[in-house]
Amino acid sequence: MVPYCKIDHVDKVFTRGSASTCVLKEITLDIEKGEYVSIIGHSGCGKSTLLNIVAGLTPATAGGIILEGHEVNEPGPDRAVVFQNHSLLPWLTVYDNVRLAVDKVFGRTKSRAERSEWVMHNLNLVQMAHAKDKRPSEISGGMKQRVGIARALAMEPKILLLDEPFGALDALTRTHLQDTVMGLHEKLGNTVMMITHDVDEAVLLSDRIIMMTNGPAAQIGEILTVPITRPRKRLELVSDPSFLKCRQRVLEFLYERHRYVEAA
Repeated sequence: MVPYCKIDHVDKVFTRGSASTCVLKEITLDIEKGEYVSIIGHSGCGKSTLLNIVAGLTPATAGGIILEGHEVNEPGPDRAVVFQNHSLLPWLTVYDNVRLAVDKVFGRTKSRAERSEWVMHNLNLVQMAHAKDKRPSEISGGMKQRVGIARALAMEPKILLLDEPFGALDALTRTHLQDTVMGLHEKLGNTVMMITHDVDEAVLLSDRIIMMTNGPAAQIGEILTVPITRPRKRLELVSDPSFLKCRQRVLEFLYERHRYVEAA
């Protein structure tokens, strides 16, 4: 069976003057439709570079990305990205920030009223409809990220790309947003690829965790399947044997890589 998204033998080399650095080497990964995949590894292992290649923001040096049978070679609305920085336009309201994306994607296929309804539908999904007339400076960091997620979902992407979307948030806000994203994934069945440094976050949200070796020339070191049924409830997982076993394996992998760096 043809995979929904295929990362096919991807290499990435950055060249600056006469110096070249291989960041990624022979990255191959199949992602199925509706799957939630997390990429984890130490800083500098090329996680965000890989996500940017899937997004079409950075070209691969070798290999490529196939999404639902089509090669990815430029940015497109079928791949929506949510960055650690919310990237909202400060002069636009919450509503207008989402509306901008909706108009761009559906300007020719939905009426003005349908687009407005679609904006509000996605703001309701992330519980931000009440703040539709506020500007980014008037809402909290967690609320800004909710709007960013709403904007991404409103594009109806084939794959949602999350680049450490909760990394700049306080622990409580981060927890609430993790629960929001987990609930959205269970409700919508969307395909998600997420970059994270947080082991508990990866185990809580993911179907599979892709563990990267250290750079340069980082590769996929191990792929861990998370055998926890959905829907998942955070408090119940605290003592769940499968959760604890997965958490331990990811920590062991990362610790082994850390020792490797220290010995180098």
